[in-house]
Amino acid sequence: MSEGGAMNDSARASHTIDLRSDTVTRPGPEMRRAMAEAEVDDDVLGHDPTVLRLERRAAEILGMEGALFVPSGTMANQVALHAQTRRGDEVFLHAQAHIIFYEQGGAAVLSGLQLRTFDSADGTLDPGVMEEYVHHDDDIHFAPTRLVCLEDTHNHCGGLVYPLEKLREVRAFCDRHGLLLHLDGARIWNAAAAGGGTLAEIAAPFDTVSVCLSKGLGAPVGSLVLGDAAFIQRALRARKLFGGGMRQAGVIAAAGLYALEHHVERVVDDHRRARALAERIARVPGLAVDLGKVQTNMVYAGTRGTGLPAKELVRLLDEAGVLTLDESPWQVRLVTHIDLDDADIEEAGEIIAAVVEGAAQS
Repeated sequence: MSEGGAMNDSARASHTIDLRSDTVTRPGPEMRRAMAEAEVDDDVLGHDPTVLRLERRAAEILGMEGALFVPSGTMANQVALHAQTRRGDEVFLHAQAHIIFYEQGGAAVLSGLQLRTFDSADGTLDPGVMEEYVHHDDDIHFAPTRLVCLEDTHNHCGGLVYPLEKLREVRAFCDRHGLLLHLDGARIWNAAAAGGGTLAEIAAPFDTVSVCLSKGLGAPVGSLVLGDAAFIQRALRARKLFGGGMRQAGVIAAAGLYALEHHVERVVDDHRRARALAERIARVPGLAVDLGKVQTNMVYAGTRGTGLPAKELVRLLDEAGVLTLDESPWQVRLVTHIDLDDADIEEAGEIIAAVVEGAAQS
């Protein structure tokens, strides 16, 4: 369990094991105390001391010049896009990026951007392929390419880590063409914990970085977008335009500050538990788990071999006390997080096995 302490056996027998996402966590007593005691002022006026401490600390950890606190990871990405481009610009990114899948076309709606996508199984972009598609302002027929966006870890590709050397290759590509580079680093904590480099090393190739405090770190809300001082000034305008200005935001910033100070190093526990869960359910007849892709806190299980569509398996598991998400018609996603302990993972594995085997016999 999390800060709240261990669960006794009688309570465990009736509790639900929530593997839907690492966004479902609840702040423990120490984090709640930090929130209750937070020193606050008006952040829109730039005077909330707790927000300022959070921003300074995040910038220090990631080796960036400045940071801006925003309500969500989606807003952090959209602020970065808006502040780094002009209407009609083109952005390169992966075909399964969060910005494509889960942000409602915000790049087009909010900033008038054209998105050009490149696909791969592991979430990486190939500079050699992108070379053919770069356009500059000197040709009036094309949308000028302005920005490249990467994602680390890559959510829709299974929580995979973007190799550091490949990040640097894309940086070199951007330098050759005068392009900017943004990282959707919502789960950058997981990338670092999985050996993808230190937080500062991962952030170093990028002009801007977004990070999420409620994914992996256990904060209830909040993200940051980071870059140099000039970018932060433009990002402030974008945040205001998008309705992201908050007043006494120190109350929630305190949770993020606590998470940065206390929960970054423990992310490796989530990875260890995800591996244990993956190895257990990989032995369940009909479930397909690629153990080579279990690099962080996400486990993807194909259900086609069981004969159960993902939605049906999710329903059966829900009834049995294990919450999961159907990622696609034949794939279920399971995510470990701070509110789960080793016993939860062991129990979840046994329940999943029993439910699948029971369905096969019915």
